[in-house]
Amino acid sequence: MSDNQRNTTTNDTAPAGDVETTDAAPTGDGEATTMTETPGDGTVPKDGGAVKATLSSRKAHLTVSRVEPWSVMKFSFVVSLVCFIILFVAVAVIYATLSMLGVFDELTNMINALLEGDGDGDGELGLNPAAWFSPGRVLGYTGVVGALNIVLITALSTVGAMVYNLVADLVGGLDVTLSEAE
Repeated sequence: MSDNQRNTTTNDTAPAGDVETTDAAPTGDGEATTMTETPGDGTVPKDGGAVKATLSSRKAHLTVSRVEPWSVMKFSFVVSLVCFIILFVAVAVIYATLSMLGVFDELTNMINALLEGDGDGDGELGLNPAAWFSPGRVLGYTGVVGALNIVLITALSTVGAMVYNLVADLVGGLDVTLSEAE
């Protein structure tokens, strides 16, 4: 019996007094169909609406004894890539906002005033504070840090999955209890 057949079977021999319940069962084309069980005598409740039955929740006790490192690597790569994109967009928005407010111009003026000191030498130290806050430099460093994060998070997650598998072989893994929600 396929999953679709198993999900769409109905209880035709329901005793009288049962209440109407509805379940969504997936069809082969990705849409859900509604399955309805009615009382055995075919009557509908007087108010015309469906009455939900309280079902006892089922619980399953499972053990996670192995985590596939390849799937952990793919998952952590995609998550870290999304985090990189979020980081890059956030830094770009914050940089644009601060730039429009003139924060970087004021910082450059303040640093130049501090570096001038005596005023007898123009640019004695050879520092260019305006280049420190250029968009190319800020976003470039953000890209480098984000790329390193992608590599490190992916590698550490994969190594963590391998370590988990070794430890799970010794102690048996994690016990998980799943309960069905209504």
